Amino acid sequence: MKKKRQRIMQILALVFRTIQQNAYFFVFMYLLGLVSAWTTLPSFKSAHLYTNLYQELFFDLYLLCFVLTLLPRRVRRWSRLLLCIVFYAVTIIDVYCFSKYGSTLTPTMLLLVGETDAREAGEFLTTCLSVETLTNGVGWVLLLATAHLLMACWLGPLLFSKLPRGVLQRLSSTSLQAFCGIAVAILMVWCGLVSWHNKEVTYTLLTRQTIGEVEHELTRSDRAALYLPVHRLVFSVYANTLTAQQLEVLIAAKDKAVVDSCSYRSPHIVLIIGESYGRHHAQQYGYFMPTTPRQLAREKTGRLVKFTDVVAPWNLTSFVFKNVFSMHVVGQQGEWCDYPLFPQLFRKAGYEVAFLTNQFLPKAREAVYDFSGGFFLNNPELSEAMFDVRNEKTHRYDEGLLKDYDQLLGNDSLRKAGGDITIHPRLTIFHLLGQHLSYKTRYPRSRCRFRADDYKERRPELSVRQRGVLADYDNACLYNDSIVDQICRRFEQEDAVVIYMPDHGEECYEGKRGIVCRNHSAAIDYDLAHFEFEIPFWIWCSKPYVRNHPDLFRQMVAAKDRRLMTDALPHLLLYLAGIASPDYHEEYNVLSPNYHERRPRILKNSTDYDGLKPSVNAHL
Repeated sequence: MKKKRQRIMQILALVFRTIQQNAYFFVFMYLLGLVSAWTTLPSFKSAHLYTNLYQELFFDLYLLCFVLTLLPRRVRRWSRLLLCIVFYAVTIIDVYCFSKYGSTLTPTMLLLVGETDAREAGEFLTTCLSVETLTNGVGWVLLLATAHLLMACWLGPLLFSKLPRGVLQRLSSTSLQAFCGIAVAILMVWCGLVSWHNKEVTYTLLTRQTIGEVEHELTRSDRAALYLPVHRLVFSVYANTLTAQQLEVLIAAKDKAVVDSCSYRSPHIVLIIGESYGRHHAQQYGYFMPTTPRQLAREKTGRLVKFTDVVAPWNLTSFVFKNVFSMHVVGQQGEWCDYPLFPQLFRKAGYEVAFLTNQFLPKAREAVYDFSGGFFLNNPELSEAMFDVRNEKTHRYDEGLLKDYDQLLGNDSLRKAGGDITIHPRLTIFHLLGQHLSYKTRYPRSRCRFRADDYKERRPELSVRQRGVLADYDNACLYNDSIVDQICRRFEQEDAVVIYMPDHGEECYEGKRGIVCRNHSAAIDYDLAHFEFEIPFWIWCSKPYVRNHPDLFRQMVAAKDRRLMTDALPHLLLYLAGIASPDYHEEYNVLSPNYHERRPRILKNSTDYDGLKPSVNAHL
């Protein structure tokens, strides 16, 4: 019995010795984790630390120290030194990026760091050591590193040598260590239980097979909390690895793209891709607020053909972009990246392709969603294969893209009616910020028309704050109406056709759902599909275009009530251009008499939209 008790005491003592043998490392790495969390906490009111920060940090550090304890003493010392260098360095970079760019380490930030040359690296180090930087979060990390160094190399050994022998003996006694071991064991069990879920979702996140799957994991309400800089670094490396794999496939598909011939039947094709706009908020589709007066006016002229039954394949921008830019359609074999991107075919056919985006430009504060949607557009080799002209910066409001167009492309005299349109046939793509959350920042305050009080009668169940959010969204829709109208104005005298489609829908307290933005549930019911996947879609033709292409215009009018999912858009575009290619399929072209209208419209690769049944809540 006595031997068993001693054995238990020894085991408990070993539990504590994991910390005792790595004492300075454990204490200062724990403080480093807390400092990094505190110094990268956003300043807005709703920001808060990761709920289980203190417990999970203790749990993770203990496990790391346990592994270190298994190493020979000399190896352990060098391993701790190496880990300290890595952890402090990564934390300094992470905190510096937050203080400088408002963002911690992200996949895009890692790409930008990878493109840094020696001169820029020197400037970075100089900036890190500037007075301004030292007075913010980086200064706290450097102060902690200095204290750690002093404690480990001088103060600690000095203080330890001054302790009386009796105190040292008591500290090393098995009974005291066993008591401390009990406390540590209880802490570890508690910390392990509260942090276990985060471990599960983090493992799931870091074992996804594509960057799209990674992004979808991050849409979960219980998504992984990457609470340490080193976690964010590992995730960024992993995300870049996944995108690199798809980029290799895309580049291979690019090299196999073939254009047999091109008639250039549409000299100028303009594609406007909106953002977060369901047709239930478009006056043009029956909404009770006047959110689309300009589009309605164009429809009344008879040259804006409104399609009545169009859905997006996903309710995430990045997934939509991959589906819309690839010649692949849902239901075909392979993945989206196995097929050429439609701008590549346009360029091979001789079209001049311009891409003006207010979202997908690489930037330090880029979220993983923008990274996932834009990585293939921003790859230098693919971008060169797709685009002749690109803008270089994003804007606060979408009217900035109009100025970009005027400066980069607006003075081309060959675009005018009667000009020699065969020299430079053109595809111009506008990618708007549209009605992306936060709605009140999507339109200038001088363009505010709707206010919370305007919704008292129609939406009495909403609070004043909710009606204010609804008013902001509708103001953003009205501002968007002015932007798409201004785009059309620029082509009224050209032989041009303009196609408008948002990437996906959006919810803003629709029906009784109480949802703002989107619900990324795996299960899709009718209400979710109705509000988040149904979108406005129209084709507008200039007078010269209608006059020069009456057959095409008649085909558009005849097709306006056909079922359509926007993953098939590239096949419509190639048809309008007259591009013959093995990647073009007539059955996916909504204007073709051989269009496969009954093709299943599968949302999120899981749910047949046309098989869903309306519910009692599917109303405004």
